[in-house]
Amino acid sequence: MLGTQIRLRRLIPDGQNIIILPIDHGEFQGPRKGLVSALDTLQGLGGYDAVLMSPGTFVRCGEFFAGHPEVTPIVRLNWNADYCFQWGYGDGSHGRVLSPAGALALGADVALASVALGTGDPKADAASVELFARLAEEARAAGIPLGGEFYPGGDLSRYNEEQFHDLVRRSVRIVAELGADFIKTFYTGPRFAEVVESCPVPVIVLGAGKEDEPQALRKAEHGIAAGARGVVFGRNVFESERPQAFLDALGDVVRNGLDAQSAVRKHGFA
Repeated sequence: MLGTQIRLRRLIPDGQNIIILPIDHGEFQGPRKGLVSALDTLQGLGGYDAVLMSPGTFVRCGEFFAGHPEVTPIVRLNWNADYCFQWGYGDGSHGRVLSPAGALALGADVALASVALGTGDPKADAASVELFARLAEEARAAGIPLGGEFYPGGDLSRYNEEQFHDLVRRSVRIVAELGADFIKTFYTGPRFAEVVESCPVPVIVLGAGKEDEPQALRKAEHGIAAGARGVVFGRNVFESERPQAFLDALGDVVRNGLDAQSAVRKHGFA
């Protein structure tokens, strides 16, 4: 068994769904509620299986991971200008930040990189694909799993529900074909099972914008029911007024099969 497969099985064990806590927002947006100190956020919360972060944050939180071997560190390898929402970018521009071997040397178990597709500019799409494909090749050589994060760039409201579903379904398959070992992507609604079924690697549902807790829990419930292997929820956790209670409710939905409505009542979000 290759190192990539061993580390991927540790991240997503057979028969177990997972919760990934992303705290990499500062790499694109600077400080924000709940993430002024990433270390304080990690130390103040429990119930997540992995953490997605920037290289700099991982270095500063090294002691935390040394003391919590049950938590998988995932390091982001590229920088996506479109995530700088405060500046309104939308052309899919990416920059390389760290190599897969560099992430492994830092102590990461898993790496992740984003891919822009459907930007409306074929040259921008091709440049993003080329960067991701190179990272995937290097990740295989280093023996570290690489997650692929699809993002179309620009204003997502330009798509209706059917168009967005089709874009996600096609794009996650493309990203998997480029070498991703798992996919982080959007929940697209009632037909999301089509996204999972057409993708040959595990799919993890991202939280996207902050929602109220019942709505976020319903998204998790429906994503898992459609075959997703977990969720990547950040703002819905650390921007909640009761972040630990929300993580506890999320664990009941994602790992224990509790329906969202019951989790809302159990954890006091009704």
